[in-house]
Amino acid sequence: MKIDGSNVLVTGASSGIGAALAPMLAARGATVGIVARRRGRLEEVLDQCREHAPRSRLWAVDLGELDAAERVVDEAWDAFGAVDCLVNNAAIPKRIPVQRLTTEEIDTVMRINFTSPVRMTMRLVPRWLERDSGCVVMVSSMGGRIGIAHEAAYCASKFAMCGWSESAAIDLYRTGVEVKLVLPGPIETEIWDLPDNDAAIYEGPFVPATECAQSIVDAIEGDGFESYVPPDFPGGLGKQHDMVIGKTTAPDAFIDAMGQMSS
Repeated sequence: MKIDGSNVLVTGASSGIGAALAPMLAARGATVGIVARRRGRLEEVLDQCREHAPRSRLWAVDLGELDAAERVVDEAWDAFGAVDCLVNNAAIPKRIPVQRLTTEEIDTVMRINFTSPVRMTMRLVPRWLERDSGCVVMVSSMGGRIGIAHEAAYCASKFAMCGWSESAAIDLYRTGVEVKLVLPGPIETEIWDLPDNDAAIYEGPFVPATECAQSIVDAIEGDGFESYVPPDFPGGLGKQHDMVIGKTTAPDAFIDAMGQMSS
């Protein structure tokens, strides 16, 4: 799809990747709807968007409230006349070992990171099919392709997003509806420092959120399904895609190595 002249809805837009992405989209000619819980921060991002796209607007909503998440999609469609692209970027971390993880915490992470974006997407799919055009960008994670110590709940939600996206892309293959899967590595956002999480084992280096946002712009206008952001893991550790292939080829060796690192 072409960003110029489109209407794009971006979740998790009050900070990090979403806050970097929304003004980029506006600068490229999109009218942008931004969604997150924190109205004050959203207003700052909205001001940047409106410098290029005056009709841009915000929705201050907790996307863990599933009915409210669906209403945002309907309201954005009515406000803009259509939503051409939905970027499901909102997510929460959960760095707690399985030994201390509660079922309530698992349910919360799955609801926000997986169920909410899928339900928002499903509100749009029938309308996109009717007009034979539309694009959803699922912002998953390297934690959606490889397990990470102490992040079983987070990885479960991101693995689920990857699986749903792949199957959806297959189902929609002969239509005008595009599914894009973005797999960020260690991006410099506040997700590493939020309360109620153990300290991350990984301590850097990190990739700027603006670099990840630019890769999402490229993915929206590109032809491919899956994008690793960045392609190379920072610190000279190799290509992220190759790390996933290596894990798949030798899962026992991967578990051994990660288990020793986390102990």
